[in-house]
Amino acid sequence: MIERLQATDLRNLQQVKLQAAACNVIIGENGSGKTSLLEAIFLLSRGKSFRHSQPKRYVQHHRPSAIVHAVLTDGASLAIQKQTDATTVLRLNQNTVYNQSILTEQLPTLLIDPSSMDMLEQGSASRRQLLDWLVFHMKQSFHPQWIAYQRLLKQRNSLLKQSRSLTQVQLAEIKSWNKALANHAALIHHYREQVFLAWQPYFEKSIAQLLPSYAQQISLSYHAGYDVAIPLDVQLDERLAQDLQLGYTRIGSHRADIHVHWRSQSEMGIKDEKSKSVTEYQTGTTELSASKEQKLPTLKEQAANVLSRGEKKLLITALRLSQLPLLLNDDSAEQSAGQNLQTDNQAITTPVVLLDDITAELDDRAIDILLSTLAKLPCQVFMTSLTSDVLPIVNQYWSSPNMFHMKHGELTPFE
Repeated sequence: MIERLQATDLRNLQQVKLQAAACNVIIGENGSGKTSLLEAIFLLSRGKSFRHSQPKRYVQHHRPSAIVHAVLTDGASLAIQKQTDATTVLRLNQNTVYNQSILTEQLPTLLIDPSSMDMLEQGSASRRQLLDWLVFHMKQSFHPQWIAYQRLLKQRNSLLKQSRSLTQVQLAEIKSWNKALANHAALIHHYREQVFLAWQPYFEKSIAQLLPSYAQQISLSYHAGYDVAIPLDVQLDERLAQDLQLGYTRIGSHRADIHVHWRSQSEMGIKDEKSKSVTEYQTGTTELSASKEQKLPTLKEQAANVLSRGEKKLLITALRLSQLPLLLNDDSAEQSAGQNLQTDNQAITTPVVLLDDITAELDDRAIDILLSTLAKLPCQVFMTSLTSDVLPIVNQYWSSPNMFHMKHGELTPFE
């Protein structure tokens, strides 16, 4: 948990210092810098901004770099320096480190902001990252496998782009990479599937709280990105000609996805919640559904007609908040998949939840459910709001929240 935070030369934050509590509320007008403060915390944790990928877009004009520094309640100090040319310097306890994952382990962050609507409406990357964020914190063995897989995938794609025909030496090389990719993919799928099965019951519970009217109609499924019944290298060998034509690798762990399904009342029929069971498909799909044969449309195809934007935000909130009990080593999570879920991590650092514009498109009931859920969990909260209307609810659930006012990049106590 963050005890002290300092952000320098990040957007309009020339130098902002913050003494943090379990709950922190930043109130200010649009453009005042309150979202930039959340961006600073996210940057320190993830090594990237959730608003722009290029540092020159968030480093203050005419300044060489943006710096974020934090001291945690356990005494650890974290720092990141991002230069306009994307050069990055990371420090843990004043010592330079060379892997962002080291800081991520120390400061896990969960972001909920309006831009997260893209998770339902765009490609699979953000949904895959949502699952991998959880797997990363629960399975220490996952990250080395993921790094090795990405390195091999980059090499393979580079070779595929060079030519539409391969020499015998190149063919032997790519077959070797295919075999190595298959080995890493099998472990990546194993970790993802284990965590996904444990995650599902918590998602159902969150949906029942936040979107009770749709609790029986929304479900999740995990897709491995390839047919897990057949070794990946066999499939890659078979598809090599097509991959050469396209210049990239079409199947594998990098194409995994989380689908959010919607079922109408007519599709549900007479089946009730008790009839649901976990079904594993040979195609690498794991889902909670009423029937093995039933093909469900994905929610992103139905959301515009079924859910309002506010309801979509509640769905995204359910997806993200339902991960927290697992991240916090909730004992009941270990029985959620019908078997023990062995986690590799020894101790979980208190996660930090970032809520941007807490009152945007959420009514008082939804805000109350969201904040009451967070208040019951051992996590730290940073939230922003345009107005002080949220403060009575905050005071209801946190005994000593810190409240600030942001104006023109300057942070002062809220009075």
